[in-house]
Amino acid sequence: MHHHPTDPLTALLLDRRRWLRLAGGSLAGALGMGTLSALAPRVASAQEAYKALVCVFLLGGNDGLNMVVPTDLTRHDLYAAVRGALALPRGSLASLTGTDYGLHPSMAALATAWTDGALAPVFNLGPLRAPLTKAQYLAAAESALPDNLFSHSDQQLLWEAGGGSSVERTGWGGRAAATLGTANPVISVGGNGHFGLSDLTSPLVLPEPGSTFGLYGYDGNWSPDLARRSALAALYAQPQSDTLVEAFASQQRDAFAVADRLGPLVELRPGDPGSSSVIDAAFAPLIDNHDIASPLGTQLYQVAKLVWQNATVRGNRQLFLATQGGYDTHSDQIAGDAMGGSHADLLQELAQAMACFHAAMKGLGLSDRVTLFTQSDFGRTFAPNSSRGTDHAWGNHQLVLGAAVQGGLTYGTYPELVLAGPSDVGDNEWDMHGRWIPSHSVDQYAATLLSWFGATSAQLDTILPNLANFGSVRNLGFMQA
Repeated sequence: MHHHPTDPLTALLLDRRRWLRLAGGSLAGALGMGTLSALAPRVASAQEAYKALVCVFLLGGNDGLNMVVPTDLTRHDLYAAVRGALALPRGSLASLTGTDYGLHPSMAALATAWTDGALAPVFNLGPLRAPLTKAQYLAAAESALPDNLFSHSDQQLLWEAGGGSSVERTGWGGRAAATLGTANPVISVGGNGHFGLSDLTSPLVLPEPGSTFGLYGYDGNWSPDLARRSALAALYAQPQSDTLVEAFASQQRDAFAVADRLGPLVELRPGDPGSSSVIDAAFAPLIDNHDIASPLGTQLYQVAKLVWQNATVRGNRQLFLATQGGYDTHSDQIAGDAMGGSHADLLQELAQAMACFHAAMKGLGLSDRVTLFTQSDFGRTFAPNSSRGTDHAWGNHQLVLGAAVQGGLTYGTYPELVLAGPSDVGDNEWDMHGRWIPSHSVDQYAATLLSWFGATSAQLDTILPNLANFGSVRNLGFMQA
């Protein structure tokens, strides 16, 4: 039964609640958060040194088999025989000196990071519920396998969430932030990804440099806007007798505080008064006037600023998310030659942005405190399709960057380059595509990063519930202690 109030006091309360609801949506929505109370500063131990993790998600399924290629003659011959027109000539690869591997030629910008010992490939990772051999895969019930293999949306979610269930509503970054009690949720410069979701918070989504971050339409110096903003602040400051309304008002107060604190930093572009000359110099190869001529470079420039001013951002543990799209290369992956094409362009953008970010962290003296790592939906088929592209697969290679990386080495297990062999899910002639069964899991990859980040063994089990299924192999060894 609906109650229709007629007394003036009740009507006034309803009007105020309606105003809270309408006015609050603008700022909370702009911040991209479901719960803003997590942004309140927490007291961190002065003994804990600052650390940050930066996830770069390659949307669409990066062809890791052409990102990191074996250079020894035996395996390169196997690779070239199957890959055909997609094969990268052995002499064209950017050398990973000291190993039997090279990077795609368009990734030469990462040569300095490799020489610095700050870069490591990690081979054949993917979503798993537990370790899995080919025989186990062929005999397994569907419930023993990750959900909906080879599907973009499901495998993106499994990489972001960890584990093998596509109905997991939280991401491993969000769970890490919640479990470790970071001052902020995951900070995303690449959209509202699943990686940053926890039970109570969404990522803090920031716009690109040069953009306004705050209460849109109330951020100028025009006196009516200032008056409206002042009125809103006064309204939210009033104590509320209703618990739900008070919680909502508290979120809005937090939102105003975060926008006031971060807005000027978010807005800074290269060369602006107050920008970092160190960061601007590091990103100089990508800077065009006051802008960065690279979508991913723009995101990593924003992250670099937030790392630089980490005391303003608050907290000695920060997690970031950036994204790069375009990796669903079903056709014309090389566009006519092995040195060009869509995949080469994507990897060049990735390598240049990573190289600039690495230079910025070195210049700031924070390279050993900030670790960047890639994730992607899945790898792509070893055998190309009839459209000079590759199709959806499973295991994939990733890159980890930072002075805390045990660089100059490779990690994980490179798959056997034999169609229908021990690494390939295919067992029949019609299914011989080279969709590698991962040798290690997303959970183990995440656990290695989070262990460096400061998570205890017990906390890792909370953040990554499937980690226990991998026994003693909880750390893949690519991070320094």
